[in-house]
Amino acid sequence: MHVAILTFPGFNELDSLIALSLLQRARQPDWRVSLCCPEAEVRSMNGVRVEAQSLLEEAAFADAVIVGSGVQMRQLVEDRALLARLKLDPQRQWIASQCSGALFLAKLGLLDRMPVCTDLVTKPMVEAAGLEVLDQPFFARGNLATAGGCLASQYLAAWILARKLGPPAAAAVIHYAAPVGEKDEYVARAMSRIVPYLPG
Repeated sequence: MHVAILTFPGFNELDSLIALSLLQRARQPDWRVSLCCPEAEVRSMNGVRVEAQSLLEEAAFADAVIVGSGVQMRQLVEDRALLARLKLDPQRQWIASQCSGALFLAKLGLLDRMPVCTDLVTKPMVEAAGLEVLDQPFFARGNLATAGGCLASQYLAAWILARKLGPPAAAAVIHYAAPVGEKDEYVARAMSRIVPYLPG
């Protein structure tokens, strides 16, 4: 199982790194989670440099893809050469976006009028692209999911964990990471957000 977290220049650390950390806590021997970047190194919106663990072309072969957000997304979605490197297929991949990552899904033509979740800053841009923006942190339809708000990245990770390993595994990971004294509350909220959108 390979989960590629698309991480672009100007990326939001909370989006990419929270999802990466939670997914890695599955501790599965065949589980690979990678920061998937357009180049060997990218710098975050706050100047944090990270090395790519995979490159954009590898996302085509991932089982799941999370499109992270960042401060340069509005410009990046207009980069035709960059878009051409992404070959995503919701028929065989689970594809999710975080905040402004919804702009990428829209630009790639993957959403098919599906309503989306995004952050409040990106909302006008997503609406200008002709999409309905929901006032909630998470929404999924089939193999596509979107989340809005930096800390909603936990819902994307939990959605992937629940689909691959089952809801109890997702709940266990959220429980481990949740604040002491609030663990049951965090688990209940996270599962209430994702379970309605799980298959079957």
